[in-house]
Amino acid sequence: MYHKIKIIIVLFLITQYSFSQEGIPVYSDYLSDNYYLIHPSMAGAANCAKLRLTARKQWFDQTDAPALQTLSFNGRIGEKSGAGIILFNDKNGYHSQKGVKFTYAHHIMFSRDDIDLNQLSFGISANFSQSQLDETEFLQSGDFDPIINGIIVQDASYFNVDFGASYNYLDFYVHGTVQNAVETKRKIYTDSESANLKKYLLSAGYVFGDKDKILWEPSVLFQLVDKTKEKWIDINIKAYKNFDFGRLWGALSFRRSFDGAEYLRGSGVSSQKMQYITPIIGLNFNKFLFAYTYSYLSGDVNFNTGGFHQITLGIDLFCKREKYECNCPAIN
Repeated sequence: MYHKIKIIIVLFLITQYSFSQEGIPVYSDYLSDNYYLIHPSMAGAANCAKLRLTARKQWFDQTDAPALQTLSFNGRIGEKSGAGIILFNDKNGYHSQKGVKFTYAHHIMFSRDDIDLNQLSFGISANFSQSQLDETEFLQSGDFDPIINGIIVQDASYFNVDFGASYNYLDFYVHGTVQNAVETKRKIYTDSESANLKKYLLSAGYVFGDKDKILWEPSVLFQLVDKTKEKWIDINIKAYKNFDFGRLWGALSFRRSFDGAEYLRGSGVSSQKMQYITPIIGLNFNKFLFAYTYSYLSGDVNFNTGGFHQITLGIDLFCKREKYECNCPAIN
């Protein structure tokens, strides 16, 4: 009985990460110089076009463990516009989804010259995704269940929209995004699934320090799922060290949910909230980027002692000749 309760609690903690998920799950990969993955208004906001490839794998020793791959590109179009595209493949056990996002962003500069950063941005993404449920292993030989077909259920493609805004002023930034803004009725598991997949994201940060020594960047990300009122917060700190060849940086992120789950512990009842600790290390070598991310789920009730691994590869293209005069790594 206790073992079953532990499994239920772990599943609760995991599904908080991806409940009613349509599109790309929000992990910590945005800290690898990739805010465009979660904020469409950042498409073309930087002075370089950015090509990023990410591969995430959880629990290497578990069959059908969650895995995610993304390929994104965004850049400037003319003086005031930006565009981007994201391809993704997300698999979690018997459920998987594939999709693409197309983004347009508009940038308004309030600076008096080309080297001071004072930019307000608006962005919108059109999302196309398709979900799949593999039921081929649900039934043993000779078993029967009227709601299980025993086949791969390929549901129709879904359409949704993300929109948001960003403000980058010198060393400070703030982003706000509404994901899955359109109600989309899905029938992957049951006919009564909620059509409300809306999620709100709000993030902010500030960079300070000596660019010839070490720069520090504290930041936060808050998430709210509209239907279930689930809430998370990321508290992050990054450090940058500039060299002649580029930049070496590291980050530490702590994610905690506001909601918890109760479980039996001895003769009493305890509660546990989802807590992720994520260290990241990265290197910008000339125009190339490499980053490694490791996430660990902490707490007394845990599915596995192993963590979640992610690799990010990237290259900056079509850069402006002159950078902004600010400590703003996501823009410069």
